[in-house]
Amino acid sequence: MTDAQWAIIEPLLPAPGNTGGRGGRPEKHSRRLVLDAIFYLVRGGIAWRQLPVGFPPPTTVYDRFRAWAKAGVWQVIHDALRDLVRVYEGRDPQPTAAIIDSQSVRGADTVPRTSRGYDAGKKINGTKRHLAVDTSGLLLAVIVTIAGLQDRDAAHRLLTRLRERFTTIALVWADAGYTGRLLVWARNVLHLSIQIVKRTDPGFVVLPRRWVIERTFAWISKHRRCVRDYETKPDHHEAMIHIAMIMTMSRRLARTGNW
Repeated sequence: MTDAQWAIIEPLLPAPGNTGGRGGRPEKHSRRLVLDAIFYLVRGGIAWRQLPVGFPPPTTVYDRFRAWAKAGVWQVIHDALRDLVRVYEGRDPQPTAAIIDSQSVRGADTVPRTSRGYDAGKKINGTKRHLAVDTSGLLLAVIVTIAGLQDRDAAHRLLTRLRERFTTIALVWADAGYTGRLLVWARNVLHLSIQIVKRTDPGFVVLPRRWVIERTFAWISKHRRCVRDYETKPDHHEAMIHIAMIMTMSRRLARTGNW
C-alpha cells in the first residue's frame, strides 16, 4: 500500500481487542504490514506459506484474515470505500439500479467436494461467484455457490441479499439466463423489476449494461488469487473478492482524493 491508501483504510479497521475492552496482548505486528501481506497474496496468487520473509509469519497473517472474514470486517471496509467512491463520482451512496451476472471458476484441490460442482455449460469443475454491481461496476453483493447451480436458482439468494442491504434499488439488469419465474418472484416478493438484456447479433458485441459487470469480473481477475478458487470455505472466497475490490477502490481514491 502507498501512504495515501493506508490513510484511507486505517480509520476503517476495527479496534484491537485489548483496546476494545476484551483483554488480550497488544498486537505484535504492524497492521499495515499484515494488510500488505494479505494484499500481496491476493494480488500474486500465492499460497499462505509462500509469503516472503519480510512479512509477519504466514500463520499470523492467515489468522488475521480468517478472523476478519468471520467478523465481516472485509465487507465493512469494502462498503465504506464503495460509498466514498460513489460520493467522489458525484453520486448518491445508495444506488437505485444494479446489474447481476455469474462467473464460474475452476476449483483447486484445496476446495472440498461439498463446496464445488460441475458447470456443464462452461465445462468447469469448481465454484461460481454471483455478483450484483451498480451502474459503474462497483460491487453491491456477492455469493459463492457450487458451479453446477443454475443462475436463476442462485439469483434468489443474491437478490434477497441485495434487497436486504439496499432498499433504494428498483431496477436490475440481467442476461437471458435469469428468465422465467424469477422475474415474477422478484417483482412480487422483493419489488424489483428485472430487465433482460438479450444478445441479438452473433459474435463479440458490447451489450448495453452487461458490459459493466463483465468489466468488474476483469477487475477481480487481475488479482491472481481470484482467477481460481483456492479457498476451503465459500465465505473466504467472498472475502477474497471483497479484498480485490478494496485494493481497486483504494488505489482509485488515493489518486483522486486529498488524504
